[in-house]
Amino acid sequence: MRDGYATTTALHLAARHFHAHFRDRVDGDRTIRPQALDGAMFYRLYRGLTTLAGPLVPVLLDRRQAADKEDPGRRGERLGVPSHPRPPGRLAWLHAASVGEALSVQVLVGRLLAHDADLRILLTTGTVTSARLIGGRLPARAVHQYIPVDRMAYVRRFLDHWRPDLVLWVESELWPNLLTEIARRGIPAAIVNARLSARTFARWRRLPGMIRTLLATFATVLPWDDESAARFRALGAAAIGPVGNLKFSADPPAADAAALAPLRGAVGDRPVWLAASTHDGEEALCAAAHQALAPALPGLLTVIVPRHPARGPAIADMATTRGLAAARRGAGALPAADTAVYVADTMGEMGTLLRLAPIVFVGGSLVPHGGHNPVEPVQLDSAVLYGPHMTNFSEITAQLAAADAALQVADGDGLTAALRRLFTDPAERDRLAAAAAAVAARNRGVVDAVMATLRPLLPPARTGEAA
Repeated sequence: MRDGYATTTALHLAARHFHAHFRDRVDGDRTIRPQALDGAMFYRLYRGLTTLAGPLVPVLLDRRQAADKEDPGRRGERLGVPSHPRPPGRLAWLHAASVGEALSVQVLVGRLLAHDADLRILLTTGTVTSARLIGGRLPARAVHQYIPVDRMAYVRRFLDHWRPDLVLWVESELWPNLLTEIARRGIPAAIVNARLSARTFARWRRLPGMIRTLLATFATVLPWDDESAARFRALGAAAIGPVGNLKFSADPPAADAAALAPLRGAVGDRPVWLAASTHDGEEALCAAAHQALAPALPGLLTVIVPRHPARGPAIADMATTRGLAAARRGAGALPAADTAVYVADTMGEMGTLLRLAPIVFVGGSLVPHGGHNPVEPVQLDSAVLYGPHMTNFSEITAQLAAADAALQVADGDGLTAALRRLFTDPAERDRLAAAAAAVAARNRGVVDAVMATLRPLLPPARTGEAA
């Protein structure tokens, strides 16, 4: 199981009590590693605790709602109560934890629907952000719902209603009650774009019986890199990959033409770069880079797209405190002639914003967050920079590094130096962008390999193209 969404749910509140039993502890200079726990005992504890946590679920959902992490109009979905009727015919259920996973799976949704003209898609996610972003992008035969909290009563209510013919898990968010019930009902299932970090692998190794049982739910596991493939095999999965990363097969993020035109008009021919999906601590480094570069680059515009738009006002205040004129897209502003830092604190506009900048820094990488998806700027012909913390996308960055198709920087000074290099050497900027585009092009066929592997699990198609 992963952190993030789970950390504030009733599930995690229950799970954290026994996670402590298999986490490394430090005693002085010694690291104490507990022995592996019996899988059946672990699951009995898990199911019992999540059952007992039932009265806490409304309380924690209230807290999440107050923090804009729950949708009050769709709260029943978190309890397994559907907001839509089950469509007739065959139904494939895809679960994608959050925004990145949901975006990466859109190309697979399209291929599944093309494979079978009678198939319907249920896409679940666990975050408000993903629901807001994905809900309006789904095709006519697909519907979005929130994943229920992993309590057996909610799980069974959800599955009783939707009765999926196929389950596809995206990446590797493992919910024991959900997976156990899927297996009990004999629903064909697979993990696609499966990623397993070293940290999660180490924890699951201490519960070999349970993880083997959970992974046995899946007829096929399609890892996205060699390291994940080896880890899944070591845990007992039927891993057949690596197949590759679906993010390469995804279409470039769309742009809103009506929004892009006034942005381009406001920016004009100014030198511009964009910092995408930044986290706390990175925006100050971006502002410092701007200050260092601006004397030699008249009119320089730095566009900052924070991962969490609610931080927009604080980022603008930081820039202003440093003496940089700032404007916020979330407040309805366009960059003015004197705007130095443009904070794009809105949702669902990355495709529009990326089209402004020939140079893009990928956030979450100068702080130990693990980085964000570098494929999107690559697809839009930008020269890409990122910091040392790209563990979430190590397979992609390894390919970019092997092709000399991106620049990795160590810190804020490195970011400034790399930006100066690319602004003053357009030929190098174009070379990087072209090399990265070639890497992306080589990987576009990942979705074809995924569809070929999933063919035996797909409900028989009556009409439509072959997979």
